[in-house]
Amino acid sequence: MTFPIEHRTVINNHASPIHFYEFVNYVFPLSIPQTMSASPTTAIARTILTFHTSTQHTLRTTVQAVRPFASLEDSNRALFKQGTEEDHVVITEATIFHPQGGGQPSDEGTMTAISSQTDENLQDTPPKFTVTSARTSTLNDGLVLHLGRFSNPAHHFHAGMSILQELDVEKRTLYSRLHTAGHVLGAAVRHLLADSIPDFDELKASHDPISAACEFRGLIDGKYKVPIQEKVDEYITKDMPVVVEFWTWDQFDANGVSNKPDKAMADEEGRYRVVRIQGCEVYPCGGTHVATTKLCGKTNVKKISRNKGTTRVSYGVA
Repeated sequence: MTFPIEHRTVINNHASPIHFYEFVNYVFPLSIPQTMSASPTTAIARTILTFHTSTQHTLRTTVQAVRPFASLEDSNRALFKQGTEEDHVVITEATIFHPQGGGQPSDEGTMTAISSQTDENLQDTPPKFTVTSARTSTLNDGLVLHLGRFSNPAHHFHAGMSILQELDVEKRTLYSRLHTAGHVLGAAVRHLLADSIPDFDELKASHDPISAACEFRGLIDGKYKVPIQEKVDEYITKDMPVVVEFWTWDQFDANGVSNKPDKAMADEEGRYRVVRIQGCEVYPCGGTHVATTKLCGKTNVKKISRNKGTTRVSYGVA
């Protein structure tokens, strides 16, 4: 399933209604590989995602396949608008790269062959691959495709090669700050206005640096911009821990959640990833986050705009 932006479920610590926040193309760590459906990548296991902590920025893993961009299926080529015939797609057993989805941009960074390995194909200068985008395959559920370019076109990875993945930490940190700040903004608006706006609900969000915003059902008057900013500032200043948890289906019931994630989003143990802002809200979410709300930094409520029964509140981080 592919959804370009984050659709929300909120698990509220208060007495206000419970709402739904849909996972977007996230696959959780598996100890037993699951093979893909028939395609040129048949028998390649779904990718193990390892970006669940805010401090891990490197990962040693193994190459499963390398494909020229031009050889991708039409639907997968369409994922990468910037792809050219000079690019390749690398598929690895596990990844530290967050694929675009859930309103969050793709991570960027590098993959480098580990020079200490015994490999007759390894050059004096280990092959290096710059990752410009990561997306989840449209054909093989849970398979992450890393688009990019080798620093030396003659020196590529091969299946079974050990590599080191390294994130662009500056970009990852910015995206994590924006994602957590979006949750803080959603919580602030809900706590302030859920009881006073008919049919209020959180609808979707973008955590892109250029277009960060949360959308709500119901019309929010511009006079609430200052109170929303004050509530956001309060949550940021409180330095509330942001923790990743994995819930069973029964835990959603125990917390009064009537709308639940797609069961296909569960890991092998039947658990679903949620992000808890302690003392505030819990959101089912597959994105990356900072460790506490204070690490969002100054979060500015930019504009409140209304259209056809919905309200968009844009924001940014300084």
